[in-house]
Amino acid sequence: MVLKNLNYPLDFKFKITTLSSDFNITDKNGNYVAYVRQKMFKLKEDVIVFNDESKSEELFRIKADRWLDFNASYAINDLVNEKSYGRLARKGMRSFWKSHYEILDEKDELKFLISEDNAWVKIFDGMVSEIPIVGMFTGYFLNPSYTVKDPKGNEYFKLRKMPSLVGRRFQLDRLKDIDDEDESLVVLSFLMMVLLERTRG
Repeated sequence: MVLKNLNYPLDFKFKITTLSSDFNITDKNGNYVAYVRQKMFKLKEDVIVFNDESKSEELFRIKADRWLDFNASYAINDLVNEKSYGRLARKGMRSFWKSHYEILDEKDELKFLISEDNAWVKIFDGMVSEIPIVGMFTGYFLNPSYTVKDPKGNEYFKLRKMPSLVGRRFQLDRLKDIDDEDESLVVLSFLMMVLLERTRG
């Protein structure tokens, strides 16, 4: 299954009324793209992607291969067609300085790289967030961004953390046209990455 006719930018907006890490993905017209639910109390990340907030249809499932996210890999499965879609791999050592992920297809071949644009945002966020009161407002001025490139260095997508105090909101823009299958793989990889990176900024 592919996510077709996506109208960018896409908004990833977390719900603040639930204990679980649920969020909506909507397009620029406010139409649903997907509803994402992270299963609670799981030692390994387990995420289900639904068609919308009614949760009437399960589209994809993303599961971690280990309970620690250091160098973890997240398998993306197409539940409609019952097949592997690919996976997102977190590169642990680089994540201490600058978040870095690899996106691999169903044949386990490297398709894209996700890298954080400015490592200093991560450093300042870690320092300022420890300051009483001031740390509460880092979400307004310390917001990371991430770029997707192919192995040749061509840029395809950019994800930005948007300023907010309580609600967590990210915005995804497509920089150039891309194959539908690859586009879906990138969007699904980003929604998993957002769950891993959401506490930043």
